[in-house]
Amino acid sequence: VVRFDERRALVQTVDFFPPIVDDAYAFGAIAAANSLSDVYAMGGQPLSVLNLAAFPEGFDPEVIGAILRGGADKVKEAGAVTAGGHTIRSDQILFGMSVTGVIDPDRIVSNAGARPGDLLYLTKPLGMGSITTAGKLGKIEPREMEAACVVMATLNRTGAEAMVAHGAHGATDITGFGFLGHTADMARLSGVTFRIRAGALPFQAPSRDLASRGILSGGAARTRKYLGGRVREGKIPREVSDLAYDAETSGGLFISLPAGAAKAFRASLEGKVPVCEQVGEVVEAAGADILLEP
Repeated sequence: VVRFDERRALVQTVDFFPPIVDDAYAFGAIAAANSLSDVYAMGGQPLSVLNLAAFPEGFDPEVIGAILRGGADKVKEAGAVTAGGHTIRSDQILFGMSVTGVIDPDRIVSNAGARPGDLLYLTKPLGMGSITTAGKLGKIEPREMEAACVVMATLNRTGAEAMVAHGAHGATDITGFGFLGHTADMARLSGVTFRIRAGALPFQAPSRDLASRGILSGGAARTRKYLGGRVREGKIPREVSDLAYDAETSGGLFISLPAGAAKAFRASLEGKVPVCEQVGEVVEAAGADILLEP
């Protein structure tokens, strides 16, 4: 965040990754939503983007065009402008964006602001790492993959506007580091502990079934190893634990909200975001970043 006067600051972020779905247009839209999400997680508004792309030499131009259209349509939906970009040759397909946004410097929602007594909300279901892995293995129905793509391509714009309007103390978006990776970092930066109710976590179908069969992205094991003792788990189903650690793509906002604002916040988002689930609460630091309870 770069402040340039008393009431305005620039937010600059960048993100790109290889295809996670077979549909080129959907991949472009998901990559754009994911890139825009960092701005929304701070309570900002995207202004412009630059495309970042890599394709093999001689790659099908129709597929390239579909990826770019998917991204451009999502940027337009966000009210921002695609100002250009840069493409290189690469054996690996990559697509994403550098995003410039604007924010009121006095209303930045950081990932270090959660306070004891806050309630914790999540605005998209978990399980996308498992679902996209199943897609690569051919172990998911097309309609299930299509439904997941719709969720991943959903902008976090509405949730961001609501959290700012209702005085959120802190927020982060849930992406490659997984639900527990991002939330544990937020708890540590805030100097608190998050009490998470595993039974309240929303999961995109059929991710729980897939995880129970061991179909997960590589992120689950890596994040579990990285976090170590920072997460204290109760007795919960193994597949729920695995999905809570697993990588997400273009996940929802995880919001720390004053308890008194919760009812109005939920009412403002009813039917406007994939989910709006209270998944826990903030307590005083208790020897672990996360208490993952049944």
